[in-house]
Amino acid sequence: MQRFTSERSAEGPSLLRDQLWICEHPPVFTQGLAGKAEHILTRGDIPLVQTNRGGQVTYHGPGQVVGYPMVDLKRAGYFVKEYVYRVEEAVIKTLAYFGVTGHRVAGAPGIYVRLDEPASHALLPQRPRKDAGPQSEPDFSGLGKISALGIKVSRHCTYHGVALNVAMDLEPFSRINPCGYTQLQTVDLSTIGVQVSWQDAADLLGHKLATYLAP
Repeated sequence: MQRFTSERSAEGPSLLRDQLWICEHPPVFTQGLAGKAEHILTRGDIPLVQTNRGGQVTYHGPGQVVGYPMVDLKRAGYFVKEYVYRVEEAVIKTLAYFGVTGHRVAGAPGIYVRLDEPASHALLPQRPRKDAGPQSEPDFSGLGKISALGIKVSRHCTYHGVALNVAMDLEPFSRINPCGYTQLQTVDLSTIGVQVSWQDAADLLGHKLATYLAP
């Protein structure tokens, strides 16, 4: 991703224009630029990779769809804040297809679901609001994180990306404070009653990302 981004040019061949990589990783912990060692509780036999994305530590593994959009924001015509919103919206629309309602939480990038009613459309009291006062610690009460977001922007071009948990072994998340939060529970589609193959989830998320990130 770093090499691709460094070689990009607005006037370059089509190969160096926007791309979207969809993949599945073997078990690995990744640590962001601001990562703190205390958020890794017990790594065990899972390797840790230092990255230059934003955020803290997270886990990638089989059964998780990972999307890496490499978008030239200048050519796309929108800024980083809207880019993040569009990525999250693609995840929300993917979940909606499976009958699950995805939610945003103020101060905590990524997408969350209600653990008691994953299909509930009721607005979260902890949702982002324009009239909110000073930001306190995010409130994850009754929620599970189903999608993590970590990005990097270089010369107006994005890389790193988003992960959607489909049908994973979630135990490795207990070895870390996911995204740096001690009270954050991680879930996947299978644990909230949605049975879907990795490939079907990957195809749908890829389609939604391509749609919502278009200029």
